[in-house]
Amino acid sequence: MRAKTAEDRQLLEMIDPVAESLGLAIVRVRLMGGTLRRRLQIMAERPSDHDISVEQCARLSRAVSEVLDAADPIAGEYMLEVSSPGIDRPLTRLEDFDTFQGLEARLETDRMVEGRKRFKGVVAGVEDDNVAVDLDGEDDTALIPFAWLSEAKLVLNDDLLKRGAAIRAARGEPEDDGLPEGDADEPQPKTTTKDPR
Repeated sequence: MRAKTAEDRQLLEMIDPVAESLGLAIVRVRLMGGTLRRRLQIMAERPSDHDISVEQCARLSRAVSEVLDAADPIAGEYMLEVSSPGIDRPLTRLEDFDTFQGLEARLETDRMVEGRKRFKGVVAGVEDDNVAVDLDGEDDTALIPFAWLSEAKLVLNDDLLKRGAAIRAARGEPEDDGLPEGDADEPQPKTTTKDPR
């Protein structure tokens, strides 16, 4: 799920070592858009605390640009966007389901599972290669093979906002509600954008 298409997977193979050399981990890579103007979105984080600074985004953007300029794997023009995963982050690796246990998530599978593809519930960890989820309205914990997931994302709710506030407080950062000033909708990921062409 860190890479959706064959092209995304090829790019991820090039980008992973660059991020690792900077002490970062790639959460997700997506090449989006049509043939005229595409956007390469890279979400990254520090493995230690699942966050990233604007400066680290900029360093990763410069380093990735150098590699992509040399290899030229993307035809035509594209915009490079490097960002944090955001507070309501995607869950793209099996270990994410251990790290974010107790938080609500939406999941989608690439095939029907007991008559449906979409699920919502509280992340309950990992069992072998399965994701454990306490589904809304169900008594038993569901085990969904990680390989069957096409999308998974934390749900932005009070519990998630409180968790973010606790993490900021532990780091000694000012307390806020996790929302940008003047915007009561949704937190925005830290982003640096560069057009390498």
